[in-house]
Amino acid sequence: MSGGEGVAAARVRSDKELTPAALFSLDYLPVPTALSPYVTTAYHMTCDEAVIRDIQPAAVGHFLIMPRGKGLMRFADGKVDVSHETNLLTPLSRAAPFEVEGPFHAIGVAMTPHGWAALTGLDASEWGDRLLPVAEHLSAEADALGKRLCSEYRDGAKSGAECVDEIAAYIADHLHPLPPRHIELVEKTNRWLGTAISPEVDDLFIEVAYSKRQVQRLVERYFGLPPRALARKYRALRAAALLSLPKLSDEVDAQLSDAFYDQPHMIREIQHFVGRTPAKLTKPDRPYLSELIERKNFREIGNPDM
Repeated sequence: MSGGEGVAAARVRSDKELTPAALFSLDYLPVPTALSPYVTTAYHMTCDEAVIRDIQPAAVGHFLIMPRGKGLMRFADGKVDVSHETNLLTPLSRAAPFEVEGPFHAIGVAMTPHGWAALTGLDASEWGDRLLPVAEHLSAEADALGKRLCSEYRDGAKSGAECVDEIAAYIADHLHPLPPRHIELVEKTNRWLGTAISPEVDDLFIEVAYSKRQVQRLVERYFGLPPRALARKYRALRAAALLSLPKLSDEVDAQLSDAFYDQPHMIREIQHFVGRTPAKLTKPDRPYLSELIERKNFREIGNPDM
């Protein structure tokens, strides 16, 4: 991808020229049960096209390696970050278009807010919406691990699953404890997000033993957005996941309608956080998007009873 054009133009272009489904492969891989408080999913994605274009929905932070492919990601504030062999994709506050000079092979883990903070120590409110080199923002050891795994993967000595095993082992050995009260706040915020498609912020304030100002600050630190904006983000992601299903029950359809002011509002919100309009969510040529907005990827916050 070349820099210089506006994000809006890039988003329009990407929406017209996204890589077709048949050219992607995305496999989810197991991680140790002991890491479940810290990691939501592990994955191995491949696409062997010369150029790959897609949009990353707003999501949690990732630790990922790219043994094949070089690219960049565009963010809403105009920043453009290039990829590295070993990367930290920080928590995203909105959808971000990316392009890669292929072939493109990526192996990594998506981390819970607890896991992101325990591994990286990075404040999600300060470092959100970035694609960062691990060498500068985590450790030389982690970067060396990623480079070695990339080399062994390219040589055929390591599979995607074996790379995930080593990444998981590194994470397990390098987690730093968080203050117990902060862990409690993160867990209660997760549960609050899982209570409804559009939870009430006052319900969170009632649940946690902090002032409203402290809750705003700490939720933003761990999740990258203050509570109201965070609820808005997950409302859009959940709506997109549901709308990507072949059929909705009348009950779920009614709940979605109640969660937004009107249909144009829902469309704008999904476009903002997912990078697509609802009409494009079920298209067969949107594989990367469809996988990333599957409801299983919301494990860290649960799902409202629907």
